[in-house]
Amino acid sequence: MVAVDRGRYTCLVTSGKGKRAQSRTVMAMKARELGRKGIVVGDRVALVGDVSGAVDTLARVVRVEERRSMLRRSADDTDDGIERPIVANADQLVIVTALADPPPRPRMIDRMLVAAFDAEIEPLLCLTKSDLADPEELVAQYSPLDVPYVVVHKGGSLDELRSHLTNRISVLVGHSGVGKSTLVNVLVPDANRAVSHVNAVTGRGRHTSTSAVALQLPEGGWIIDTPGVRSFGLAHISVETVLASFPDLNEGTVGCPKGCTHLDAACALDAWVAAGHADPARLASLRRLLSSRDGAPEV
Repeated sequence: MVAVDRGRYTCLVTSGKGKRAQSRTVMAMKARELGRKGIVVGDRVALVGDVSGAVDTLARVVRVEERRSMLRRSADDTDDGIERPIVANADQLVIVTALADPPPRPRMIDRMLVAAFDAEIEPLLCLTKSDLADPEELVAQYSPLDVPYVVVHKGGSLDELRSHLTNRISVLVGHSGVGKSTLVNVLVPDANRAVSHVNAVTGRGRHTSTSAVALQLPEGGWIIDTPGVRSFGLAHISVETVLASFPDLNEGTVGCPKGCTHLDAACALDAWVAAGHADPARLASLRRLLSSRDGAPEV
């Protein structure tokens, strides 16, 4: 599934193998028997009916194959844990953030990292507009998490970013105005994604991408461009899910009281780290992510 628009699903159907493989775009609608089951970009589906791809034809989606991963968010943190699927079957989450105009929002980055850990997909920080600000401070903030990063600037080479994207399925997320659509237009020259400008008063960009769309990279692999986000609720994600991404700290929670949030004075992790069993910066990063999970989603 490469795009979804008002109940119509754009599917890519491939016939043949190797160099003889040919792809065509097929429009489809969801079969009634699927009920309320959601279908998102990245899903692998089974089609019946007219799959020729001819104009004015419409196939039916009758099955959604098992997903390898699902990137999700809640509408907000009071959403009773209701999950909103974003993209299926991605193996990399590219968090695009500008170093200036608009300034970086670490709390939003933290939330997206938590979502990546929950989905069990690898995160990548893509720092744009490095011609306007030095990336050193932001890079240092995330170094204890061992999150890989690339730094790009206007008109500069994207070779390093391409090396992370080639032959992978990557979903790009970020605030409006951070340069996400500009990157997509360079990576996929015929993408023609609309580009926004940042409001000088609010420091926010205008939403230009209105729905997620998957685009094939010339070098191999796919990128999924998503609409700019201003909130990223995490009500559906548990403390245990976040902690699972810190195996070096997990053993230290054995002495924690039942229901410990790992944010208060009763947490056993402080003594564990003080005894030299783990890096204090790792504990600080864990608590920053947990605090972000529990805080308000708007930034």
